[in-house]
Order: sequence, then C-alpha cells, then structure tokens
Amino acid sequence: RHGAVKNEDTFKTSPFHFDLWFYFTLQNWVLDFGRPIAMIILPLEWFPLNKPSAGDYFHMAYNVITPFLLLKLIERSPKTLPRSMVYVSIIMFVMGASIHLVGDSVNHRLIFSGYQHHLSVRENPIIKNLKPETLIDSFELLYYYDEYLGHSMWYIPFFLILFIYFTGCFTPVEEESRMPVAALLLMGPSSLYYWYLVTEGQIFILYIFTFFAMMALVMHQKRKGLVLDSNGLFLFYSFIITLVLIAVWVVWLWNDKILRKKYPGVIYIPEPWAFYTLHMNNLHAAKE
Repeated sequence: RHGAVKNEDTFKTSPFHFDLWFYFTLQNWVLDFGRPIAMIILPLEWFPLNKPSAGDYFHMAYNVITPFLLLKLIERSPKTLPRSMVYVSIIMFVMGASIHLVGDSVNHRLIFSGYQHHLSVRENPIIKNLKPETLIDSFELLYYYDEYLGHSMWYIPFFLILFIYFTGCFTPVEEESRMPVAALLLMGPSSLYYWYLVTEGQIFILYIFTFFAMMALVMHQKRKGLVLDSNGLFLFYSFIITLVLIAVWVVWLWNDKILRKKYPGVIYIPEPWAFYTLHMNNLHAAKE
C-alpha cells in the first residue's frame, strides 16, 4: 500500500502550501545559515570554546524541525508516495545532520584560534605545527566526518525526499499550473538558500542530478498531458534560479588564485565560508 499509487490519487490537486514553504524558508535561514553567524556575533563569554555555541543549539533545533517539516510536506502530497523510502531517508537525514553538527561545531570554533577555511587542514598554521603529527590525522578525520560523510548522509536524503515529493506535483488542469503571489515572494529567499546549501555543502553534483531528474520527469509527464501544479512550479523554478546564482558566484570568483588552489579540478565552486575567512575575516583578529 505504501509504495503504490492509488488510481483516485492520480488527478487530485493540492493548493500551494504557503505555511510549509514559509516555515521551511524561515528555519533554513535562521537555523542553518544563521547558526555560524550567531556563533560569531554573540559574546564569547556566553559560550566558552569548550562548550556548545549558540550555533550548535540552532543546529540541534534544525535537526528536529526539518525532518518534521519534510514529513508534513510528504503527507500533503496529492499522490500516495513510497513511505518506506521516505522514512529511511528521514532516518539517514537525522544521522547525517547529527554527524555534521559535531564536526561543524569544532571546525567553526577553530576560527577563534586562527583556523582558515580557505586552506586545507594540513596547510593551516595552527594545525601543521601540532605535535605529535598524528594529531593532524585526527583533525583530518574530523574534517572528513564534517565535510564528506556528514554532508552525504544529510543532503542525499534531503534532495531525495524533495524529488519524491516533486513526483506527486502534477495535474491535468492547466489552470492549476500557476503560482500565487505568495509563492513568487518566497521564491527569492528559497532560491538564495539553496545556493548557500549547494556551495557551502559542496554538493553541486547531487543538486544538478536532482535538477536533471526533475527536468526529465517534467518532459515525461508533459507527454501524458500533465503539468506541474503550484507547489511543483515553486520547487522547479527555485532550482532554476539557484543554478543561475551558482553560475554568477563561480564567474565572480573565477580568477581567485587562492580559492582555485583549494578547489582544483573541473568543478570549481568555492564555499562562502572559505571566501569569508579569506577576504572578510577581520573580526577574529580584532578579538585577539
């Protein structure tokens, strides 16, 4: 039952979920994008370096609220979706986000000690002089859990759930393939957040494959006479604007030699926090 599509579901439609998309956008900006900012601007005396920072508590709230919102989004789909896959994805999402919480907490606290995100672990002045040298391996392991394993277990289920939801966002009624004003207002902040997610998380491959899968599904359903409803259009157009923002970001930093060194290879997409520590990080020097 959970994995099947019921016949009566095929032509059901769903109104634009302004409340859910608004909550998504708000908590993404506050609890995800805002957590490192909160860690930096709040007085260090309130959150000592050997204790969780304000950003860590933001991250904990994100790890609870986001899975709940994803489940609510799936529940509102006019199509019966594969629940088992959704539940497994939610479990992996929570595990990955929790792993990331620990690694990201330590990595961001290292900024106060002079850690520079635009450099690799071994090239950082505060790391390469550690004794014994095996401690550097431990920091590289921490970086691996943060940037690779944590990100993979966090973002792959996240985009998978969005795509699963997207598969149910089709309708045969042309009049329902339009977005309300509320959707247009949310599209900018939503797209900008996805830009941050893709660039900071270094998940362009995952994002672009998800986007291509969406495009293929849209073309496939169009042959059947089905078009995207307002929720599907909102998600699809947000991904398109995100791609434009990523292209602008890459072009802007194309000739940055230092960032080029950290992000070699064909796909060159610098992280915003690496850009911050390289070009805008005067705050920590003043605090010292």
